[in-house]
Parts: sequence; C-alpha cells; structure tokens
Amino acid sequence: MSFFRMDPEPLTPFTDFCLLFLSIVLEGAPFILLGTLISGFIDAYLPPGLIDRWLPKNRVLAVLLSGLLGAIFPVCECAVVPVIRRLIRKGLPVSCAITYMLSAPIINPIVVVSTLKAFSTSLGQFSLRGAETLSNQGPVFMTSSRLLLAFIVTVTVGWIVLKFRHHSVLRPGVAPRHSDPGPGSYEDDQRPAVAEGPSPNRLVLAMRTTMRDFLETAMYFTIGVAITSVFRAYVTEDLIVLFNQSEFAGIGLMMGLAFVLSLCSTSDAFIAANFPVSQSAKLAFLVFGPMMDVKLVFMYLSVFKSRFVLILAVSLFVAIGLLSYLWMRL
Repeated sequence: MSFFRMDPEPLTPFTDFCLLFLSIVLEGAPFILLGTLISGFIDAYLPPGLIDRWLPKNRVLAVLLSGLLGAIFPVCECAVVPVIRRLIRKGLPVSCAITYMLSAPIINPIVVVSTLKAFSTSLGQFSLRGAETLSNQGPVFMTSSRLLLAFIVTVTVGWIVLKFRHHSVLRPGVAPRHSDPGPGSYEDDQRPAVAEGPSPNRLVLAMRTTMRDFLETAMYFTIGVAITSVFRAYVTEDLIVLFNQSEFAGIGLMMGLAFVLSLCSTSDAFIAANFPVSQSAKLAFLVFGPMMDVKLVFMYLSVFKSRFVLILAVSLFVAIGLLSYLWMRL
C-alpha cells in the first residue's frame, strides 16, 4: 500500500514565493477594488471642492483635522491611494490629502482594535537565547503610542507640504488642469463635469473611472508584491540576530523589515507584538510600515513625482525612528 503514501515534500523557496505572491495579491486586491470603487463614485457624484468646503478655511487647522479623518472614513493603505488621487482632482488640497493618506491606515477603529488585541495576547519579549523574558508595555500604552506618533508625524508632513506648490509634488496627469494659485490651495476646476448628466451617465462614469484606476493601481501593487515575496521567500531568519545589536539598529532594521514585508495595518501588530526586539523598535515598525512600504512606493509613484516620494520616504524613516526612540525614553 506504499503506492498510496504521499509524503509531504518541503517547500522550495520558489514555491514559497508563489504562495506568498498569491496570498498577498488575494489579500490586497479586494481593498484596491474597494478603494477604486470609492474613487469612481467620488469622481461621478462628488461636486468639485465639496470636501474642501467642509474643512476649515485655515489650512493649518484643515491639515490638523485631516489627520483624524481616518477615524470617520477608515481606509487601509492598499485602498487609500486611488481615493486621495480622486479627492485631489475634486479640489482637496494636497497637504490635506497627504495627511489623510498617511494617517488613515493607522488612525482608524479596525487598527485600534487589532493593536489592542495583539499586545494583550502577546507572550512577552523573548531574548534570542530564551534566557529571559522581558515584560511588554501594556496594550493600551502601545496602541495609544502608535496613534499619537502617527498623528504627530502625518500632521507635521501635511504642514510642511503646505509650503509646496502642487506641481512640484503631483504627477502631471493628477494635478488639476488650471494655473497654480499658490502653495497649499486650490480653486474649483472650471472644466464642465461629465457627472452633471442623468444618474445612468454618472454610474457609467463611475464604473469607467473604477476600471481605469484599478488597472493602474493594480499594476504598481503587483510589482511591489513581487519584490516583497522575493524577500520573504529567500531571506532566512538567521538575520534576526542583527536586530538586537543595539536599540538604534533594532529600530532601523524593523522599519526596513516593515518596508519590505508590506504587511496590512490591520494585521501587522500581531507580527510586531511577538518579535524579539525592543519596544521602541516595535513602535517604529507599527508606525512606519502603514505609511511607507514596497507596494506603497509603486502606488505613490502613480500619484506623486519620484523625487517627492524619495524625500517623503527618507523623512518618514528618520522622523519615526527618532520619535520612537525618544518616546520610549520619556
């Protein structure tokens, strides 16, 4: 009867790559579809400049409020890019759009619950040799720290972007088709809106916009997922020793890991909570990952100029690393 025996063979790195690639694509595709559907209906039904009129006229206060919009309109990092692109076309200032884009994947109810759950069920921080177990900070402290640092960083980025003209930030196909009125401000696009016709025409417009945005966003997303899967399939766990050489090394490497792994913000806390590194490194991982990772870089490039994306990535890396270190010291 040995003919019927099927011994499982160990997975090869290539098999791991295929499984990881498919799992991440299948996990992220529904969120991209959701985001592009929202984008399509925004394009068809939202009057130009409406959200901008909801926000305070004072741009500084508008950016501050934009950092909290994720609590009302929760969107994950896979879906937020096409949404903010359409909102920019509808009149939302770039500073407010970028603030919302960076904060929404963290400052939303789903991520709050998942972070609380992850750190309440973690077994503690284990040393590499298993000789000792260090107690974790409480789940409320870690969750509130994640929200606070994310809010501080995203609002600060939004205030800085206020000084930029949108043509220096946005790709030509994304920027509104009128003259640049000045840093951080927009006027309503005076082009006639197709969406002003009957409801059936609006629905057709929404579906066409959804299809176009989905294809473009999915292309960048797939490239990022492929790079992520290569890293996760071919890099061994022996490198974990490097994460505990020093606290600064742990913070930098954990942010690098978050960048490459491209985890969803609703599940990354379960990885961080049981990872054998310092609490500051865990916090940096939780804040940096949802704002900047491999797949997001390629998705950002569909909206922003490459120079801006590079500056944003380096700035977030430095700012979040320092804030995480100082916050745990305080």
